[in-house]
Amino acid sequence: MERAEPLPVVAAAAVARGEGERLAWLVEGLWSAQGVGVIGGAPKCCKTWLSLDLAVSVSSGTDALGRFHVATPGPVLIYGAEDTPVALRDRIETIAAARGLSLRDLDLNLIVTDSVRLDVERDRARLRATLDQHRPRLLILDPLVRLHRIDENSAGEMSAMLGELRALQRRYQLALALVHHVRKNGGQDGQSLRGSGDLHAWGDSNLYLRRRDRQMSLTVEHRSAPSPPPCTLELAVEPAVHLRVVEGGPDHHDVAVDAADKVVELLSAGTPMSREALRAALRARNATIGDALVRLRAADRIERCEGGFRLRQVVPVPAP
Repeated sequence: MERAEPLPVVAAAAVARGEGERLAWLVEGLWSAQGVGVIGGAPKCCKTWLSLDLAVSVSSGTDALGRFHVATPGPVLIYGAEDTPVALRDRIETIAAARGLSLRDLDLNLIVTDSVRLDVERDRARLRATLDQHRPRLLILDPLVRLHRIDENSAGEMSAMLGELRALQRRYQLALALVHHVRKNGGQDGQSLRGSGDLHAWGDSNLYLRRRDRQMSLTVEHRSAPSPPPCTLELAVEPAVHLRVVEGGPDHHDVAVDAADKVVELLSAGTPMSREALRAALRARNATIGDALVRLRAADRIERCEGGFRLRQVVPVPAP
C-alpha cells in the first residue's frame, strides 16, 4: 500500500496575526470585506432596494443609507433574476440621483441573461469567466430562489451550493450578497430564513429587514465583529426615491451621542487627539466620529488645537 503523505501542520504561535483582516470592512458596520452573506426579509420589504443601495455605495464610495461609511469602494456586479435590466437601471439611477450622482459616476455592471443556475456546472463556469473579466469588489445575486432547482430544505444540497459560492468568494477575493426570502410565520432574523439552517450559518455579514407599516426595521449580524444597533428605514421620495434611516424611529439609537461621551472621556486625559486617533481608539465609523465632533463643537465642549482636538479651555471670569 502506498504510504500517505501527512497533512501540513504549523504551530499556532507561528501563524501571523489576523486582526487586521478580521476587522476589515467593505461597508463599515454593514458588510465585512470579502464577506459572504444574506440580505433577508419577507416580500415587499425593500430587500432589492437595500442591495442596490449597497451597490451604489460601494461603486461610488458614498455612505450606504447616508450613514455607513464605505471603507473599500470598488466595482460592483449585479444579477437580478426577477427584474429586467431596465427596471434595475431605473432603481439604480434614482438612488444615485438622491446622492447627487449620475450613472456615469458608478463603477457598476449588470449581468444580462435569462438564467443563471448555481447548481449547474456550466453556469458556474460562465459566472467564473465573468468574474475573471470584471473582477468586482462586490457581487450581488438576487434572489437566491431563482438561482437553483435544488431542495432548499436539504442541508446536504444547500451546503454544496454554498460551498461553491464560498470558493468563488475566496478565488476572486470579493464580497458576495445573496438576496433571500424568509419563511411565513418564521422565527427571528436568521432563524426565519427559508430553507436549511446552513444558509444562516454561512454568512459573515447578514442583513435582515422586517416591515412595520410603511417602515422597515434593519437588523445586522456579523460573524467576527459587533453588530450596530438596529435602525429604522423608510423608502423616501425626495429628492429621488431611495432608502434612508429614520431618525428617532422605534429602532433609533443615537450612536453619535454615545461616541461624543466617549470622546470627552478620552480627551479628559489632557492630551490632544486627532480625528483619526479618536476613531482608532473607539473603533468607530468615520461618520460616527464626525457627527460626535460636530455635536461637541456646537456645544462648546471641545476645540481644535495643534494635534487635533482638546476639551475647551474655560477661562474663569475674574471677580468684580
